[in-house]
Amino acid sequence: MSGAPRHAPLTQFALRDDCLQVGGVALTRLAERVGQTPFYAYDRAALTARVAELRRHLPADIELHYAMKANPMPALVQHMAGLVDGIDVASGGELRVALDSGMAPERISFAGPGKGDAELACAIAAGSVLNMESGAEMARIDAIGRRLGVTPRVAVRVNPDFELKSSGMKMGGGPKPFGVDAEQVPALLERLGRLALDFHGFHIFSGSQNLKAEALQEAHEKTLALALRLAASAPRPPRLLNIGGGFGIPYFPGESRLDLEAVGANLARLLPAVRSQLPQAHFVIELGRYLVGEAGLYVCRVIERKVSRGQVFLVTDGGLHHHLAASGNFGQVIRKNYPVVIGNRVAGGARETASVVGPLCTPLDLLADQMELARAEAGDLVAVLQSGAYGLSASPAAFLGHPAALEVLVGERAARGDAA
Repeated sequence: MSGAPRHAPLTQFALRDDCLQVGGVALTRLAERVGQTPFYAYDRAALTARVAELRRHLPADIELHYAMKANPMPALVQHMAGLVDGIDVASGGELRVALDSGMAPERISFAGPGKGDAELACAIAAGSVLNMESGAEMARIDAIGRRLGVTPRVAVRVNPDFELKSSGMKMGGGPKPFGVDAEQVPALLERLGRLALDFHGFHIFSGSQNLKAEALQEAHEKTLALALRLAASAPRPPRLLNIGGGFGIPYFPGESRLDLEAVGANLARLLPAVRSQLPQAHFVIELGRYLVGEAGLYVCRVIERKVSRGQVFLVTDGGLHHHLAASGNFGQVIRKNYPVVIGNRVAGGARETASVVGPLCTPLDLLADQMELARAEAGDLVAVLQSGAYGLSASPAAFLGHPAALEVLVGERAARGDAA
């Protein structure tokens, strides 16, 4: 095992007496406080620190928006609303959570194909910004706005003619269900100018989960150049330019952290020239996973220690029905292990190679495949790190009828006026 690639060092959760601390609470005590396993726990201080880190490295005039699809837990969204400049939602349900968070409605944007008329009406009535995905959607927004007697706030979501290289999920370039193809945008803008719509600008998103600074730098250059070209066809000067996100976090062995300083320095170099041509525009970076992914962990309890033909299995009360991504069934082509530890004995005296499985009657229910872990017994707590994004809400919770996992936000809220 010594020569195998290892996970990047993860230090967001402190250790005391070999036990993980979440929000200043020992994991064993937190499990008693929650009252059951499995559960997800998110650390307020880690969320706040990540936003502060971004503020330090990105240009001061870049606004940060939270992409709620990464984690829509209402208490977490409310905490994020006090830290970021806006929230992006992808459904009417998420929009209601965002409005309840206290974020100003005009700082909430709504993206995604297939928005229903009721969802559009809710966003229009609230005064949020609709990222339009097609000409047909634009026509529906115009009709609903006229019926309500409200001028909808809109932006054009652009499917760029390039992709974010080395990204975990490509959201632009080639045929996509998302956004308006870049070459079709000028004609759409010409039609938009004849409608009763309040044009705000562009949303250009090309990919996600990227750990390579040079790929993000290239994408930012192309995105800003595309925005300038499209602005020439706009019915009025853009007031909003959302250049997407795509910042990744390390999940798997051998992965390294994103060089955020290099990404920020490149944006600082690019923005002055763009701002001189788009003086009214607010520049937005929209992040989900990068803001919340490392601040969360998933915790389940060992029910039984089982040995089958020499291989150790730790059978737990958690699994893919709560954490599909960690099982490898949420987009992985070749399954790789998330960082997993025995949370109440992280280093442990004795070490062994073991697999962590759940209670579901399928071999896909695998949280760790032959990982080096502290020797665990029934009652010990397994913690899956990097679990703050695309966890519970992205998992088939109803599969096989097992109980749902709980979610908790841990740690004291910073006192008003405290530094981030």
